[in-house]
Amino acid sequence: MPTFGDRLNFLRKSKNIKAEDLAAAVGLKRRIIFHYEKNESKPSFDTLIALADYFDVSLDYLVGRSDDPRRH
Repeated sequence: MPTFGDRLNFLRKSKNIKAEDLAAAVGLKRRIIFHYEKNESKPSFDTLIALADYFDVSLDYLVGRSDDPRRH
């Protein structure tokens, strides 16, 4: 099952978004995005919501609990 870091990396790269652009959009530093993508740190719940909103995916998809990205 994919991890949060795997999903974040996939979403960002599939939409050709630079880490610094994603970080700026959700109020983080670029290095934090890389730490998340490498599964070296875990986001707060507020950050998870901001990322799910940014990519328009469900929280379950973002954290690897579902393969369906749609929000219900």
